This record gives sequence, C-alpha cells and structure tokens, in this order.
Amino acid sequence: MRTLELKIPPPVVALLTAGAMWCVSLAAHMTFMPERFRMFAGIAIALAGIATAISGVIAFRRAKTTVNPLRPETSSSLVTSGIYRFTRNPMYVGLTLVLVGWTVYLASVWALLGPLVFVLYMTRFQIVPEERALIGLFGATYSEYQAKVRRWI
Repeated sequence: MRTLELKIPPPVVALLTAGAMWCVSLAAHMTFMPERFRMFAGIAIALAGIATAISGVIAFRRAKTTVNPLRPETSSSLVTSGIYRFTRNPMYVGLTLVLVGWTVYLASVWALLGPLVFVLYMTRFQIVPEERALIGLFGATYSEYQAKVRRWI
C-alpha cells in the first residue's frame, strides 16, 4: 500500500494545528497555572523548538542541500552531523515543541491533542514518504543512519 504524500508545507500544518488548538481551548479552557507562568513556560518551550528547527535548517544550508520538505528527492547530501546526531527530523521536532509551548500557554487539556495529532500526521504523510525518497537516494547509508538515530527524539 502506498502512503499518501503531504502537499502542504509542514509550517502550514503546524499553523493549522495551532489554530485548531486555540478553538478547542476556547471551549475547554482550564486555568491550572497562573498566566504569567504559562506565558513564560510556553515561550521558553517554543523558543527551544525554534532553536531546534533553525539548527536543522542551518545544517542543511551548510551541506548545501535542499530544505524543501516537499521535494526530498532533490537532496544532494545526507546530513548526519550536528542536531542530526540526535534526531532525524529536527525541524519537525522544533515545530512540535512550538505546539507544546502553545499548549502550555492555552492551559487546556484538550489542546494537548494538537501536538499529538501533528506528530501522527507528520509521521504518516511527510516523514514516511521522505524516508522512502532518502532510501532511494542514499541506500544503505541512510538505512544505517536510521538504525542509529531516532525519527523524533
């Protein structure tokens, strides 16, 4: 069975997820933390996510390979150094952390579904097709990398 491929850029998927999380939080808002703490913690987590995603982009730029997630078959090199020693998908991990930070700020248990749905969606419709393309391009080298480094964290 062939997996459908994502045609929406991952940052757009994250923004759509964040919007849905906000809507859900309006219906089921629970203030279990002071707003100042929620804002500080949410921003700290989101900044960690932004730093993680940017480190992935920088590693790709240094390797002079594409950062376009919709065209993994145009990759010119396999990046396994830097942040890529810890996760195969730092840009998606970063977006997930931004959504977790947003969840903390929203203070809604139901908003926790957002990052979970994002991870499941990205895995199925973005990461699996990317991995197929990278195995096609880099063969055993990519398979060895997959065996050493986790997909997420």
